[in-house]
Amino acid sequence: MQLLPQSLYTAEQVRELDRLAIEEKGIPGIVLMKRAGQATLRALLERWPAPPRITVYCGAGNNGGDGYIVAGLAAEQGIAVHLVQVADAAKLSGDARKAYDYARQANVPMYPWGSAEAPDQGVIVDALLGTGISGEVRADFATAIGQICDSGLPVVSVDIPSGLSSNTGAVQGCAVKADLTVTFIGVKRGLLTGRGPAFAGDLHFDSLGVPADIYSAVTGGIRRLEWNELRRALAPRPADAHKGLYGHVMIIGGELGFGGAVMMAAEAALASGAGLVSVATRPEHVPAVLARCPEVMAVGVTSGQSLEPWLDRPSHLVLGPGLGRTPWSEQMVQKAVSSGLPVVVDADALNIIAEGRVAAQSDTRRWLVTPHPGEAARLLGVSASEVQRDRFAALEALSGRFHGSVVLKGAGTLVSSGSGSGPGLCAYGNPGMAVGGMGDVLSGVLGGLLAQGLAMESAAELGVCAHALAGDDAAAQSGQIGLRATDLIAPLRHRLNAL
Repeated sequence: MQLLPQSLYTAEQVRELDRLAIEEKGIPGIVLMKRAGQATLRALLERWPAPPRITVYCGAGNNGGDGYIVAGLAAEQGIAVHLVQVADAAKLSGDARKAYDYARQANVPMYPWGSAEAPDQGVIVDALLGTGISGEVRADFATAIGQICDSGLPVVSVDIPSGLSSNTGAVQGCAVKADLTVTFIGVKRGLLTGRGPAFAGDLHFDSLGVPADIYSAVTGGIRRLEWNELRRALAPRPADAHKGLYGHVMIIGGELGFGGAVMMAAEAALASGAGLVSVATRPEHVPAVLARCPEVMAVGVTSGQSLEPWLDRPSHLVLGPGLGRTPWSEQMVQKAVSSGLPVVVDADALNIIAEGRVAAQSDTRRWLVTPHPGEAARLLGVSASEVQRDRFAALEALSGRFHGSVVLKGAGTLVSSGSGSGPGLCAYGNPGMAVGGMGDVLSGVLGGLLAQGLAMESAAELGVCAHALAGDDAAAQSGQIGLRATDLIAPLRHRLNAL
């Protein structure tokens, strides 16, 4: 299989690529379908070399046609195969009909839906719906999806798990949960964000031999962020470097009971290379900050007025870790955003802004806003489920409100630069990172990179990927269960130094 390309596409864009390959490059559709079937069976057998049986669930469209090809190829190789027709074969037309005829000639046993027994061994191939689904899954397909999921058998999905939206990564009522998905021609963006990573399993890509020049005719618009490219933004340090070259980032937050958040953000900013790091927090937390990390300058502030004199020193701010939602918190927000300094806005700073009592008229062009789905929902006046239903639309709406950069956190974190270069998607990271404090570490990373002079877009993309990969490195060493946010500090530093 081929490496995942960086361009990500909607279902409509991939269909246009498919059309160009057929109509302008003269590749017959049935040839592409056979290549898709071959790629799927090849990937299946690499993962499960000797399956006692392959059960293929087929729908009526081209995705079903791919399934008929898989079944025919398996039969020709002497593999026991059963094919379940969830859609009546009489509905097949075009290339899908040709694929059906091929499977019949290969003597594939075919069972109409309703008379087929649920599989109890081997591997299942999901070729039910593909990318053409609109609206929720219909009842008959939903029942078939339920049978696949209840089988407990390994599942390979053809192109995309049935029931998963190619465009958004949302589940359309129900969806197949695959162990492996083999996707073709263009990587569908929904596979890498929202529910996509949880339902796609391992993701393989095959271009099906489509000529490279057709991709220039269709712009995907979404970029998969690639670490080996992003890391170049950090240049080697000159021999006469001094701390003043790498900025001063101040972390503002830590309401009573939440002092750990500012400590984690400060340590992350130091590990990311900031020249100076300071913390403005509740006076009660200052001793703990200094004891844990003596490299940090810590000041206790009791009000916005006591914060104001300290804002002459930093070049950049990180606002929000452990901030809380108290009158003290609101004063911190008001003074920070009115300073005019570039600021990473995170956590409860976002919730306070969403309530509209402070910062309503602020210039947001120098803000890097980093909400998780719940915070994004409050900023947009919708529910978190609506944000997750279409994360790309939510990112666009947030970018319209905040004219700097936006990081929409979650599985498949999205980054909008505000510069017109198109959103980026981070496909790194792992479920072990779903613990408290991870966002505080990320905000510190972003602040540390901005302080070193990186453009906001570069800092956002590099920081998100460095943070996610540090999580992957930490999980690879000790496992995902019990992963702590502070476990990322050492691998984060190592990632940023491996240039």
